[in-house]
Amino acid sequence: MDTDAQLHAVDMESVARRLVEVACAKTGSRNGAVFLWDAKAKGLTVDFHMVDDVIVTLPGTGSVLRPRRDGRANGIAMSCFEQGAPYLCNDTEKDPNYARYFLDVESVLAVPIFYQGKPIGVLTVASAQKQAFEYAHVTALEEVAAASAKYLRRASLARQTRADTGRPFVIKGLSPAWHEVERKLEQVSGTDVPVLVTGESGTGKDLVSRAIHFNSKRAAKPFVTVNCAAIPETMLESVLFGHVKGAFTGASFDKIGEFQKADGGTLFLDELGELPLMLQAKVLRAIEQGEVSPLGSNAAPGRVDVRFICATNRDLPQMVKENRFRDDLFFRVGVITVELPALRTYKDNLPILAQVFLQQAAQKHARKVSKLSREAMAVLQAWDFPGNVRELKNTLEHAVVMARTDTVTPDDLPRVMRGTESLSATPAAPEPAPKTLAELREAWLAPLERRYLAELLDAHDGKVDAAAKRAGINRVTLYRLMQKHGLTVQRRVSTTLSVKQK
Repeated sequence: MDTDAQLHAVDMESVARRLVEVACAKTGSRNGAVFLWDAKAKGLTVDFHMVDDVIVTLPGTGSVLRPRRDGRANGIAMSCFEQGAPYLCNDTEKDPNYARYFLDVESVLAVPIFYQGKPIGVLTVASAQKQAFEYAHVTALEEVAAASAKYLRRASLARQTRADTGRPFVIKGLSPAWHEVERKLEQVSGTDVPVLVTGESGTGKDLVSRAIHFNSKRAAKPFVTVNCAAIPETMLESVLFGHVKGAFTGASFDKIGEFQKADGGTLFLDELGELPLMLQAKVLRAIEQGEVSPLGSNAAPGRVDVRFICATNRDLPQMVKENRFRDDLFFRVGVITVELPALRTYKDNLPILAQVFLQQAAQKHARKVSKLSREAMAVLQAWDFPGNVRELKNTLEHAVVMARTDTVTPDDLPRVMRGTESLSATPAAPEPAPKTLAELREAWLAPLERRYLAELLDAHDGKVDAAAKRAGINRVTLYRLMQKHGLTVQRRVSTTLSVKQK
């Protein structure tokens, strides 16, 4: 394999990313993933995932695939791992083991990754087209997996020896503008140069600033945030620099300022454009000289070693022209400027972002909501999102909480969005006849009953007797309810055929 040298690394993301890139190149795909077996979690963790060239890595239990024993599909990655053989599916609609992981696809090819004769994970590629893969692709993918196994194993062990063993939250490659942002972050993170992050409200300035810190040599030191717009002007100097006892009325003790708290680490000044003009000279001195003087102190200034990252959605150059912001401070904090793009500039990838935030919200609130209906996505696509990524994230959290089934519909989205979207140009259909109370009860309760039964069976490994006892019903009643909702029990994955093709 000609990428052997590039895989020679201990960073999991670097190894997995290169592996997926090679796999996609050899199969003509734009979707790929690396799954590794986690003995502690008893499932496959999604260590790297690329969708339409966008990199998506989700942390937490939501990114762990575990074997199911309730009759529902295990998923192709898990089936491949358990069988220890390649799995080729060119029509997911007809495949009994297909289970939607992130977004629906039409074709999937998976091969196990072996280390010392035992499977340690799975490499997959996928396509939105049917009949996308051939048997020649199986051989090519097996070669890639075999060549990468030792590097994945070493990177995995290296991560387990670190304190931060969790998988980070990552989204990369959303647009050319984001590629430029990511390039700058890689270059500036390892330095101590001041960085000014600009962009509209909700574009992710806080997240980007944290990413710079946690990828720097100061990552183990404090990351201290001060929101200049959230603190009254009369208190901001005390918050930043601290004060001594008796400095002003009510100052009954010595207070350490945020500059001192951030010593050795990073101080993040959010909403920098709101910093009062009277304080800007003192902040500039702290940045340039590393000297801070608590309010009311007559002692010599103390020394601090702080890396500065600032953020604003204001037009600082215009504020400089209007003498509302010091030009020397602007030039000092803006040695490197990182401008974040607005969501409307990369809405082509809205389905990917929406699915990421949906899964995050579902995991946070322990809800079994896994996808967006086409109608709901049409509403999101039509919305301009003036609040950018923050608004999208909050919208999906609202939808997950309000959803009645595992699929988000337009009715689950905020009313303000639904009020501006016409889903159909055809005249409204006449009002249907009112439903009976029994019909309404069935419509409301059926989805909840089915979800309860599926989770009950899953919790008891498909054991009907145990599940019935827990539910307080007899096994005959449980079987009747399972039949009503189309649920079956399957205790083990079939191994009659390990490689499938339509």
